[in-house]
Amino acid sequence: RKLALKYHPDKNPDSPEAAEKFKEINSAHATLTDLSKRNIYDKYGSLGLYVAEQFGEENVNTYFMLSSWWAKGLFAVCGLLTGCYFCCCLCCCFNCCCGKCKPKAPEGEEHEFCVSPEDLEEQIRTDMEGDGETPIVLQPTNVTEKTQLIGDSRRSYSTDS
Repeated sequence: RKLALKYHPDKNPDSPEAAEKFKEINSAHATLTDLSKRNIYDKYGSLGLYVAEQFGEENVNTYFMLSSWWAKGLFAVCGLLTGCYFCCCLCCCFNCCCGKCKPKAPEGEEHEFCVSPEDLEEQIRTDMEGDGETPIVLQPTNVTEKTQLIGDSRRSYSTDS
């Protein structure tokens, strides 16, 4: 408190160093009065306070745990064992890893994974021909807020018809 009064900008208007010192004292006071920040400072120092500002106070322990040497080593070993996480990506995204866990096709059905361009063109042509058989001849009717959704049928609010 004495230091804050000594370096207060109102008492030292011509000294920029006093203003900077006052900001430091104010920051230290805020840290010491907040129990959570004080515990973080006691455990991790000023780096812990910086991490708390960047990632939140609840994530400080997680940050320092993941930046420890054993966590980095575990991450590297897992990366090497899975081929730079390639197998993990295949397992999660495609349900297979090096072809070992790929699901089997049902008996009697062989799925063709590659479709020839000729077969694809034939499929598109038949789809286009099927679409052209029934042209749309009715235009949509105008609808307002008072238009009945059910039409002319009897309204029923029960489950039996």
